[in-house]
Amino acid sequence: MKKLVLFGAGKIGRSFIAQLFSAGGYQITFVDLVKSLTDDLNRRGSYQVIIKGDVESVIEVNNVKGVFAGHEQAVAEEIGDADLVATAVGQHGLQGIFPLLAKGLVCRQHKNPNQPVDIIIAENMRNAAGYFELELKKLLPAGYPFESLVGLVETSIGKMVPIMSAEEMKEDLLKVFAEPYNTLILDKKAFKNPIPEIEGLEPKERMKAWVDRKLFIHNLGHATAAYLGYCYNPEFIYLYEALEVPEVSEEVKATMKQSAEALVKKYPDDFTHQSLDHHIEDLIHRFKNRKLGDTLFRVGCDLSRKLGPDDRLIGAIRLAQEMKVPFNKILLAIVCGCRFRATDEKGNLFPADIEFNLIYKTGIRNVLTKICGFDEKKDAEIIVELEKYTNSLSGIKSINLLPADFNLSGK
Repeated sequence: MKKLVLFGAGKIGRSFIAQLFSAGGYQITFVDLVKSLTDDLNRRGSYQVIIKGDVESVIEVNNVKGVFAGHEQAVAEEIGDADLVATAVGQHGLQGIFPLLAKGLVCRQHKNPNQPVDIIIAENMRNAAGYFELELKKLLPAGYPFESLVGLVETSIGKMVPIMSAEEMKEDLLKVFAEPYNTLILDKKAFKNPIPEIEGLEPKERMKAWVDRKLFIHNLGHATAAYLGYCYNPEFIYLYEALEVPEVSEEVKATMKQSAEALVKKYPDDFTHQSLDHHIEDLIHRFKNRKLGDTLFRVGCDLSRKLGPDDRLIGAIRLAQEMKVPFNKILLAIVCGCRFRATDEKGNLFPADIEFNLIYKTGIRNVLTKICGFDEKKDAEIIVELEKYTNSLSGIKSINLLPADFNLSGK
């Protein structure tokens, strides 16, 4: 049986990556820092993915085991004879796994000197392969033949996996919820070995276009729905509640289409208006899936990251500026994002958002320059207009989504 070593036994790791490769005949070795998870995987050898669609179904994921990330030599030995490696730890967890990956690559070179390994990077980030190469080369010994032995395979992760309640997780530590969508887009050109023949894998020639599509349509639309929905009615809990309001849904769709216009101009060989319109309609339908129970809090929280210089909203604006297309609706999403205060089921803000709110209280200009990365001189018009518009909202709890005085040209 072929073996996949998968860093991260979290929601995406269990519900998506492991589920696809287990169904394709791979034995899955999870590496994780949560020892209770790896212990449970070893005790049971399987777990369930509950598909929350029009009809609920259950996928049994078999042939799984766990290795505690603290057992470094054991992790290295697993990588040493793996057929494939993957990561699904989230951007915040990557620095912790690079030393383990490097140690495993050295171990592998000793065991199988000329056998390359492909690392599937199941993380939502741009330029992931370049980042992995830079960090791994810092840790590998001089002379390690990186280019011939390591394939860094970027992906576009479109699967949505909501937060489960504490009660649901306590009931079964390994069980995980997911939507029916089950397609893993990945970089066709990056593999050193033959691409696995796994149902659900969709290799693409120009991966950068598909990574940008995920970030600037899916992620942008998701966040916009949360931010506009919260500003429309701060009492909303679920994403579907916001999108069942026609004016919210239409404004979210229009924001996604502004970004799509920039993508069509940037990647005319990969996308058409028709293909991206279809993608947007499908995403809105998926966002409205009541059975996912996706919350505004989950989708919108972590504001400093989601309003960061290269992320879903600001990154889309930069692309729109490059392609010389309008982006005023994306700017409105930023204003709404700054006012986002949704809490979790216990009534708590996301921890990092507490600091974000303190910055916002000093003025949106500080958010735009310190968090979003706008330049005081080059982006002066955007900063002034957003500052003026935000000041006009003082004391207003709910934003009219089409205010008469919102005149940003966004060009």
